[in-house]
Amino acid sequence: MPVKINIHEAKTNLSRLLVRVELGEEIIIARAGKPVARLAPMESKAGERRLGSAAREFQTPDDFNSPLPPEIEDSFWR
Repeated sequence: MPVKINIHEAKTNLSRLLVRVELGEEIIIARAGKPVARLAPMESKAGERRLGSAAREFQTPDDFNSPLPPEIEDSFWR
């Protein structure tokens, strides 16, 4: 069941309330005891990114860790 909090308390403790919401709690904000707003966690979009989904799509060159040519390296120090 959502927790009901008055507007003054919500304004005073917004950061703390947001932490509670991030943990999955739903909070109702009320004015004179009447609900006017709801703080609820955002819907998770888990599953959109998969680790390793680009496997074998590119290869790291053998000289990846080799020093850069002097003319390129010098441009970083100017």
